[in-house]
Amino acid sequence: MATEANPYAMPSSSRTETVKNALSRWGRRVGEATKKAEDLSRNTWQHLRTAPSITEAAMGRIAQGTKVLAEGGHEKIFRQAFSAPSDEQLRKSYACYLSTSAGPVMGILYLSTARVAFCSDTPLSYEAGGGRKEWSYYKVAIPLHRLRSASPSASKQRPKEKFIQLVSVDRHEFWLMGFVNYDGAVEHLREALSGFHHLQV
Repeated sequence: MATEANPYAMPSSSRTETVKNALSRWGRRVGEATKKAEDLSRNTWQHLRTAPSITEAAMGRIAQGTKVLAEGGHEKIFRQAFSAPSDEQLRKSYACYLSTSAGPVMGILYLSTARVAFCSDTPLSYEAGGGRKEWSYYKVAIPLHRLRSASPSASKQRPKEKFIQLVSVDRHEFWLMGFVNYDGAVEHLREALSGFHHLQV
């Protein structure tokens, strides 16, 4: 305790409060990190379950990661896939699935300064006429000025199954699911849409 002989000594209760505050801050950080780890684990499991085969989905993710490393990152892949001009910058990319009439297609959702785009991880086959099969990447690109909304939703029967519905101004709908980072995708899509519409006004 502070006395006339030593005015700098602190009472023990003050030290106890300092320790309690430090432990409380540490506990909050651990809680936040745990929640993020749980969300990542849950989202990754949901991502793998969305595919017809969990093994194929896992192998697909590994192949995509290898491709990203070999080709120099998501930015380069995005530019090649969508012939992006030099003034268009990639902001974020998210592993997910696009819902199609043939079932979910695994790929990457790209969010740039000019558009929202999806490209399948691998080429898909389609009938080219005359009984011939051809292969092509499944791509969707919506310029931000043509994007009306980006709405998060979840399955009523299975709340852990989360979706994002993109709607263009001419009412075309695209459903994305199985995100590895669902919350980040929702947040950045909303920011991009809000920022772009704000600039338009």
